[in-house]
Amino acid sequence: MSDTHFGYETVAEEAKAQKVRGVFESVARKYDLMNDLMSLGAHRAWKAFALAQSGVRPGMRVLDVAGGTGDLARAFAERVGAQGEVWLTDINGAMLGVGRDRLADGGRMLPVAQCDAEKLPFPADYFDIVSVAFGLRNMTRKEAALAEMCRVLRPGGRLLVLEFSKVWEPLKGPYDAYSFGLLPRLGKLVADDEASYRYLAESIRMHPDQETLKAMMLAAGFDKVDYFNLTAGVVALHRGFKY
Repeated sequence: MSDTHFGYETVAEEAKAQKVRGVFESVARKYDLMNDLMSLGAHRAWKAFALAQSGVRPGMRVLDVAGGTGDLARAFAERVGAQGEVWLTDINGAMLGVGRDRLADGGRMLPVAQCDAEKLPFPADYFDIVSVAFGLRNMTRKEAALAEMCRVLRPGGRLLVLEFSKVWEPLKGPYDAYSFGLLPRLGKLVADDEASYRYLAESIRMHPDQETLKAMMLAAGFDKVDYFNLTAGVVALHRGFKY
């Protein structure tokens, strides 16, 4: 049995999935509100940038992994049109339920699947685009998940990984003060869950930095990987191509 990180805690790999599930079951209903508050709305601009870099066109097939409440899936669906196909997936049933309901309330009925990113239930070489936004750092075996995303992409397709990353060094002090001071208190005030938001801050620090994640994507089978630092490296968008 191997160990891994759950925030700053070392746990068995089998235990991490259960702990992460508990976090997102707790925060699912307030997830979007907290995203707006935590980022002062910047997460919308980050996702819009990812969408612009995706190269999405009408008729394409798109897979949104760990898509949670469905905002990226909805944006992709608007662009692929009636002839395209967008799947919303997440390992967490509570998050997926919120996403499905939000899409339905907005008049969009997209296919959804509750599944593990390390074992995607889709054929090889099927999707034009795979996206994962703020979900990779919570996965137990990131290398396995990246390899699966590469597998289901068709040749010529691309993966977009939008994730918190290593901030510009001069901002590290203020960023740490915000992450470990204000963020848990905000979680307690708005979502009545201080512990989950402390974990989220810790998980960001344990996530691979920009160059390490680039190397992981290349090792997973992508032929070319580049990345864009957003908001001084608070977030990075990695883009991998399969040829």
